[in-house]
Amino acid sequence: MAAHRTAVRDVPIGTGATGTRVETDSMGRIDVPAEHYWGAQTQRSLIHFSIGDDHMPKAVYHAYGYVKKAAALVNRRAGRLDEERAAAIVRAADEVIAGELDGEFPLYVWQTGSGTQSNMNVNEVIGNRASQLLGGALGSKRPVHPNDHVNMGQSSNDTFPTAMHIATVLEVSGHLLRNVDQLAQAIEDKAVTWVDVVKTGRTHLQDATPITVGEEWSGYVAQLRDARARTAESLSAVHRLAAGGTAVGTGLNAPDGFGEQIAAEIAELTGRPFVTAPNKYAAQGSLDAMVAVGAGLRGLAVALMKIANDMRWLASGPRAGLHELRLPANEPGSSIMPGKVNPTQQEAMVMVCLQVIGEDAIVAAAGAQGNFELNAMRPIIINNVLHSARILADACEKLRRYSVEGTELDRARIDDYVGRSLMLVTALSPTIGYDKASAIAHKADDEGTTLREAALALGVAAADFDRIVDPATMVGRPRHDLGLDRPGADHT
Repeated sequence: MAAHRTAVRDVPIGTGATGTRVETDSMGRIDVPAEHYWGAQTQRSLIHFSIGDDHMPKAVYHAYGYVKKAAALVNRRAGRLDEERAAAIVRAADEVIAGELDGEFPLYVWQTGSGTQSNMNVNEVIGNRASQLLGGALGSKRPVHPNDHVNMGQSSNDTFPTAMHIATVLEVSGHLLRNVDQLAQAIEDKAVTWVDVVKTGRTHLQDATPITVGEEWSGYVAQLRDARARTAESLSAVHRLAAGGTAVGTGLNAPDGFGEQIAAEIAELTGRPFVTAPNKYAAQGSLDAMVAVGAGLRGLAVALMKIANDMRWLASGPRAGLHELRLPANEPGSSIMPGKVNPTQQEAMVMVCLQVIGEDAIVAAAGAQGNFELNAMRPIIINNVLHSARILADACEKLRRYSVEGTELDRARIDDYVGRSLMLVTALSPTIGYDKASAIAHKADDEGTTLREAALALGVAAADFDRIVDPATMVGRPRHDLGLDRPGADHT
């Protein structure tokens, strides 16, 4: 290939043009807005697929920037792409990665299921921007061609799933897992603080034997960290990249070793352990790895919903509910009832979790739509996975900052519930038998007396009752040990 001799110039982003210009593709000529870098295929997609307000997430395009940059670097080292074109493509790809060209990616989620239109959107924008950097005219495809140079050795069928995987890893590892860790730590801090506060346990929404507040909250921590670990484990599959498989997994038009080389380059650029997928037919014909991540996000949503619901029930009241917890009052709760404050952070979290569970159902159904050598449901899957990860991450941060960290206990209410609990009678069963213990509980409940009064009336000695029915001795493990696993520093 003859080298292009014009050096990359320092040209500010922007075309400086108005009106329209003519771009061409295999279908012919079409007018595009002159102020933008995109070309003919992007413009056709905007006409044919302007469906709703759902645009392809910008994270996909940022990830695509890594793909195009890595491909240019690999092709340059192998001598397939000259130094000047490669440098211009790398410069434009860096601008894509940095979000400096976000306004050039207007396409909708509802497009071709392979993601071809988004791939060509990237190719056209990088091609025009790179040509501009080398002194070429926009729309001329010279000196940088969107297909021949930007897309060299690639296909939409292998690069779109590659971009999907990169975007997923960066979003989940770089945002979600960190926020989950911080929320879990905030909950653990409360568990440790409240480890000796005895309260009434509840099963079937009914009073049960005592537990400490710290023990209860340690369950939230363990549940959340377990779900976090499963989500992190699901990322192992999306570290495997389809790039190098081209159209159907055979690697046609890609040079030998291209898959391994581009994966290594992407790993170097992102700092993540990406590798080439060992079987490109599975990598392109299925989206099982993305389905696994969606399931991990659903598991997180299940755990977070349980925690949020417990908190809002335990804070119910303040006069006619449980009100063991005092949640921070962040904003007025009613437009008609003065002074009302609601568990708004918990309600938002529950809605986020419901959304994630619903989106995962779609991810799973779309993942089952692979046909032969291609799963053509890619846009909806990446949209749902990225959206789920983002709203879960943001909801975790808001729940921690504006609710968990400021939550306090209503000790008087907690102590009152413990003092009036009928299930403390459970401690008497080994001494006086189940039937007599049950009779004491029913007598106290029927007559509205204390458990102690009912027990003494049925022949239990006062000293025995006071010795045996001590809530502080009825809780679980030694209270300095909540059995919590510490999270690792690794967010992958």
